[in-house]
Amino acid sequence: MDLRFTPEETAFRAEVRAFFHSEIPAEIRAKVSEGRSLARQDYVTSQRILNAKGWAVPHWPVEHGGQPWTAIQRYIFMEELMQAAVPLPLQFNCFMVGPVIAAFGNEAQKQRFLPRIANLDDWWCQGFSEPGSGSDLASLKTRAVRDGDHYVVDGQKAWTTLGQYANWMFCLARTDPAAKKQAGISFLLIPMDSPGVTVRPIITIDGRHEVNEVFLDAVRVPVENLVGEENKGWDYAKFLLANERTGIARIGMSKERIARIKRLAKTTPAGAGTMWDDLDFRARIAAVEIELKALEITQMRVIAAQAKQDSNKPDPASSILKIKGSELQQATTELLLELAGPNAFATREGDVLPNDPDLDFSWADAAAPTYFNIRKVSIYGGSNEIQHNVIAKAILGL
Repeated sequence: MDLRFTPEETAFRAEVRAFFHSEIPAEIRAKVSEGRSLARQDYVTSQRILNAKGWAVPHWPVEHGGQPWTAIQRYIFMEELMQAAVPLPLQFNCFMVGPVIAAFGNEAQKQRFLPRIANLDDWWCQGFSEPGSGSDLASLKTRAVRDGDHYVVDGQKAWTTLGQYANWMFCLARTDPAAKKQAGISFLLIPMDSPGVTVRPIITIDGRHEVNEVFLDAVRVPVENLVGEENKGWDYAKFLLANERTGIARIGMSKERIARIKRLAKTTPAGAGTMWDDLDFRARIAAVEIELKALEITQMRVIAAQAKQDSNKPDPASSILKIKGSELQQATTELLLELAGPNAFATREGDVLPNDPDLDFSWADAAAPTYFNIRKVSIYGGSNEIQHNVIAKAILGL
């Protein structure tokens, strides 16, 4: 396999790089680079700029707003987007529910939802995990009982990311309690303003309100909001999670963070010099870069293989990308936290350490929250332990 980029692909890279730097507001990109929380409007502003260009959902079918790009162009686009610290188009909209509706929804659902998903006119959240049903998602207990033209949904969802902003939830619910656990689940679209929906915040270890628990008490959901066939929701969920796991690798994001660590290391005092003078610290940066390059080559191989097969079929190789990509994200935040040292805990946002009046360590106050937050990436989207099982069964045949 020739992994070199063609002149056309190199020109495409230059085009998207220039657009990201000229059109996405610098203050939004700075928040992403520094690991600071984005406001709701930051997501909306960025995604609508991309959508106006036709770039919010380039991986979707062309008839629903996608681009006729090759798999390599899509890869270049995402890498440059992350290296420019542009907010990802909302994951739940563009990489989760949108592709599911495009692949398995009926025509009315596609016409109703897909344009609004791409433009972030609707904000979606994910109703998958439950208390006691996270990695073993198929054991979920939320149930949906058919009552005429509606399902009546009862249950509880946990770790619902950015659910405080959402006006729609895509939800897995059990519609056939007598079937084996994977076979009796359906994929429902639930308005968050429905009577019986309650959202309660969960404050995470980084001190932020990012996730929530959602309670569903006799929520009536029109049958027309069922995606695909009843009791086939597990198949759609696997398709969705395979897309999520591939995206979790986030190679471009790790590249951007490593570049930032290098810049900061050259100005961060350490002994008689800077952290950049510490050969052990530089060796650990190099070790992460080497592993990141190996992962990048692996992802290119996965992309090439996916281009030759049914796009609706989950690729178990996405589990490899998920495991290693999440581990490298965590490794980069560990380096950043070490670089910040005690400044990560001694400052508040925008402060300068009183014992270092000539040095601005305001960047360091996000290092610890980012470190703590990124611990989650080896869990969500299917824990890394579960992904090892997927690889053993689907790839190694064990």
